[in-house]
Amino acid sequence: MKTLFGFACALATATLFTASIFVNADTVKDVTTERISRNDSANWLSYGKDYKEQRYSELDQINVGNVAKLGLAWAFDTDFNRGLEATPIVVDGVIYVTGNWSVVYALDARDGRLLWKYDPKVPKEWAKMACCDVVNRGVAVYEGKIIFGTLDARLIALDAASGEVLWETATADLKAYPYTITGAPRVAKDKVFIGNGGAEYGVRGYVSAFDVNTGKELWRFYTVPANPADGFESDAMARAAKTWTGKWWEYGGGGTVWDSIVYDDELDQLYIGVGNGSPWNAKIRSPEGGDNLYLSSIVALNPDSGEYIWHYQETPAESWDYTATQHIMLADMAIAGEQRKVIWHAPKNGFFFVIDRQSGKLLSAEPYADVNWASHYDLETGRPVEEDNARYRDAPELIRPSSMGAHNWQAMAYSPQTGLVYIPAISSLFEYNSVEEYLHQWGQWNLGIYLQQPAVADPILSQLLTSKITQGSLLAWDPVKQEAAWQVSHKLTWNGGILATGGGLVFQGSADGEVLAFRADNGEKLWSFPAKTGVMAPPVTYTVDGEQYVTILAGWGGAFGLIAGSEREVTPPPSRVLTFKLGGNGVLPENPLKQLHEPPPRLTTDEAILEKGRNLYYAYCNACHGTEAISNGAIPDLRHLPAAFHNSFNAIVLDGIMSKAGMVGFGEVLSEDDAYAIHAFILERANVDKELRAQSDWWKGLKTWFFSLLANFIAWLM
Repeated sequence: MKTLFGFACALATATLFTASIFVNADTVKDVTTERISRNDSANWLSYGKDYKEQRYSELDQINVGNVAKLGLAWAFDTDFNRGLEATPIVVDGVIYVTGNWSVVYALDARDGRLLWKYDPKVPKEWAKMACCDVVNRGVAVYEGKIIFGTLDARLIALDAASGEVLWETATADLKAYPYTITGAPRVAKDKVFIGNGGAEYGVRGYVSAFDVNTGKELWRFYTVPANPADGFESDAMARAAKTWTGKWWEYGGGGTVWDSIVYDDELDQLYIGVGNGSPWNAKIRSPEGGDNLYLSSIVALNPDSGEYIWHYQETPAESWDYTATQHIMLADMAIAGEQRKVIWHAPKNGFFFVIDRQSGKLLSAEPYADVNWASHYDLETGRPVEEDNARYRDAPELIRPSSMGAHNWQAMAYSPQTGLVYIPAISSLFEYNSVEEYLHQWGQWNLGIYLQQPAVADPILSQLLTSKITQGSLLAWDPVKQEAAWQVSHKLTWNGGILATGGGLVFQGSADGEVLAFRADNGEKLWSFPAKTGVMAPPVTYTVDGEQYVTILAGWGGAFGLIAGSEREVTPPPSRVLTFKLGGNGVLPENPLKQLHEPPPRLTTDEAILEKGRNLYYAYCNACHGTEAISNGAIPDLRHLPAAFHNSFNAIVLDGIMSKAGMVGFGEVLSEDDAYAIHAFILERANVDKELRAQSDWWKGLKTWFFSLLANFIAWLM
């Protein structure tokens, strides 16, 4: 591992003694609730910069007039090549950032030198329980401590100066339920707040508070009720249980708080965004109806006790994976001549919400994306007015947005200069179709719908359809007028989070591998840099020795990055930390071409076996290895495996001989006949790809042209 273009980088095995030379422990100890509240412009002290989480920096050394001179100052290669989602935390010249497998790095913010590294040794087998890659969204810094969650649901505090472990605590019983942590903790008032993931696997959601000095659990608020026969933890759970029917507790219920948690230092309230139901399909988990509180809600809690204050449910009886876990932003705005303290929220369901954060009352809700599940919100009741086809009760239905949402975890930003909120928006649709017979399985995805979409035989058409039906953009939204001010389309979807600055700029990374800067007032593109891989993470900016830098993580993956079925011709580079400054002249190395292995012949041409294999592939393999067996390259492309993997297919897929590398066995749910069918489907896709590559360039070009027209037409029809 090394930095680029002449900077020396310390090895990952650098001694703790050496590391301590570079970290100013005294200044890190000064990071308190009060300091985070002050919104220190030179640093980036919390996930959203300060407690408002507006992701706006007043720094203007880099601005619309000189951003064209921005260049790479340094790059740091992490140990893996998977998706990166973390927000770097910057304290007085030191960057603290998480990479894949919850590894924490401390870097010199001037040149990227490694100061220390801590690997929590997450068991690779636990990757199976992570719905959406082995990612982590970052650390919290507080009073000399670096605090972060691990994929296997531990919460760990490190000494900021040395990386030594100060305390460690389990946030969940993993023997009972497959919980994960991918979100960044929030810290205030000597407490660490963290939730968990795992709704797809049948868990019950909650958020917990821990003592920042000891790791002792202080309180826990559950987001959905358990079995009423066992009693309720609080009045809030008793009230929630009245909105559920059936035996939902046998399915977990869901409602995980896997991302947005925001402390309001003005009102002394904690807001949590609650996730989807488990399973997704409401008629399975709650067959007689009911709103299913507190799924898809924003809930306000007392940060000292965890007691319920208020809630607003954005999507009652959630049935589409429409989580409310997306970025919660705090603001003040004038409404009807009165100043109101509000929440701005753009969740998956496609409506932009303005919510009074003192009472939880809905003030406004308007669609910021293509939406067909609801026509509008009734402001008197606060409820959506659903379209007749929304619930896919009797037949499959094409619904907008898809389960990816109109906006996912990628952070928004706000500029007080323009009055605009900048959203990494998504336009997408999905065919929701209820399963005929629901079987709940521990440690597997339990959705209550079919994941597979209609088969597309040709890989060129498959990928073109993906790019046309799912599209990404940078959307500038006016929260007062509740309308778009401008919008910039991206080539692909699943683009990165946003940074807004006092220099009149908006920064964003893109799925097709660029770091971009736009004018905040009109969306004009002013600068770009080739990152050599897709970028999902949000940028930050800071100053050291009077010089402004912009830092962003580059690494492609995550939920859509793995599933999309978008093939890359090159091998993914190491996931990287990229840092820019005016006059920087660094250049990244080129990525090598992907190695393709000759596939074995087809196992069968029996359509019934191939269809069975396809269905099983989508049930157990698709989330990691990609739609139609097309991988982005970070996880092995099953069509291009060496012969040895095919010869050991059952031992890998059923017996789990590669579990230590993250590929667990599925022998408890799959038979040898099932494995044969999956293998047959994979080899069918491999040989289709081989035959495509053997075609002449002119023929492939003609097909691409024709399929592009067809994909455009299909997208228009949809």
